[in-house]
Amino acid sequence: MRTYSNRWILGSVIFFLSGAEAQGQVADSTSAQLAPRAPFVVGAYAQGSIIMAHTYAIRHLVASHPTGFEVNLQQQTTGAAPWHGWYKFPKIGLALTYYDFHNPALGYAFSASPYISKSISRNAKHDLSFRLGAGLAFLTNPYNQETNHKNTIASSALNATLQFRFEYDYALTPHLGLLVGAGLNHYSNGATTKPNFGVNLPSVVLGLNYHQQRPAPRTNANAPLPAEIGHTFFNVSTSVGFKQRTEGDKQKYLVNSLTVAVGRRMNRKSNLLLGLEGFNDRSLKATLNDTTRAGLAQPDVKKAGIFVGHELLFGRLVFDSHLGFYLYAPYKSSTPYYERLGLKYHFTNLLFGAVDLKIHRGAADVIEFKIGARL
Repeated sequence: MRTYSNRWILGSVIFFLSGAEAQGQVADSTSAQLAPRAPFVVGAYAQGSIIMAHTYAIRHLVASHPTGFEVNLQQQTTGAAPWHGWYKFPKIGLALTYYDFHNPALGYAFSASPYISKSISRNAKHDLSFRLGAGLAFLTNPYNQETNHKNTIASSALNATLQFRFEYDYALTPHLGLLVGAGLNHYSNGATTKPNFGVNLPSVVLGLNYHQQRPAPRTNANAPLPAEIGHTFFNVSTSVGFKQRTEGDKQKYLVNSLTVAVGRRMNRKSNLLLGLEGFNDRSLKATLNDTTRAGLAQPDVKKAGIFVGHELLFGRLVFDSHLGFYLYAPYKSSTPYYERLGLKYHFTNLLFGAVDLKIHRGAADVIEFKIGARL
């Protein structure tokens, strides 16, 4: 689990909402009416990978060279929402990916990953972009203590997946593009069940794109600044999550949190946050019950912390990152600090939901499903 990619396990349901978000929300009626029709791009790519040995516990699995195939559908933003121009008109897409690990202990992987692709350099002949996606994956051969004990990367069939890559699309014809890319695919269940060391697949990509219209029309490139810049707001939220202590203990333990935070809109793309929160991890109580000698007092397993955070804004969709420090933690079960990364979606101006990954020094602690209000 101690891998950089674990920091990026994101809630695919919230991320999926960005596809519907991309073409119309948070837009004033004038810009939405003037925005040209958003063209589609359809792609089919082959992938070749290696398994990264990020921990000793999976070194026996790195001998094979997984291969995969991907089909995707993406839509070019054209200016229907102000943030399209602020981010240089990214593409929003959905990728369906198949992987053969060429290892009977690992089997196959099938995934669906909504994504956003931001252009770095673009003209009529080429497009260099960076793509980030998160979704759900189904692994056919998860860990089983009796029948498949060699698969230490994932103990559940359902996993989260991350894709990020650099892509270069060169126009062969007005509608056909040759795509080459390099990136990383990651599969993990975020420590919901164990073992869960995850798998990282550095990959090279080669394929073709069909462009409905190239170059795509764009408007509203210089959208006005949002009125919220410089304004202060407050967030109140609560979360629920489940985690497994060890491979031998199959029970899923409830983890709760309560958060209050003050935030400020800094510019078109960013909010800054400062907050306080409390945690109740019931797996820690179970661990104390197993390890404390009879008659001895047990420390409180509840924790409280302070955090600073940043929110990267894509209309109603938000990518959040926090760094926190425990102010109250009588039971020293982890590092004195924690990190959190995730996705938030504002259903209304008041109500939001989020899926976050809480981390201790690069190791996944729990996936949090959060509901809250912005005041």
